[in-house]
Amino acid sequence: MNQVTVTVADAPPEHRFEARLPDGTLVGHARYQRADTVIVFTHTEVDRAYEGGGVADQLVRTALDSVRERGLRVVAVCTSVRMFLHHHPEYAELVEPPPTHLAHLPHPRTGDEAR
Repeated sequence: MNQVTVTVADAPPEHRFEARLPDGTLVGHARYQRADTVIVFTHTEVDRAYEGGGVADQLVRTALDSVRERGLRVVAVCTSVRMFLHHHPEYAELVEPPPTHLAHLPHPRTGDEAR
């Protein structure tokens, strides 16, 4: 599939960043929970018709850029966000270690298993 161009915006009442086509059609979202100075990304979803078109990457990149602009930190529970962080070291300074009850997750940048 060719690259799909989307506009990504935060939708705080929905607790998610949304990816929309130029006509306004929602084609993906990245859900989050906000706590103080941390944003926890819990789930990213892209409409099957747009998978492989770069929507998830645009969605996560824009969400992380927004997090950076706000001076927040990221806990990546979502696999898509974890994989993006693993492949994009330019966002490493945003990563907050997961809370104790999620410590079994591999580190999103290095992939190292928690001990």
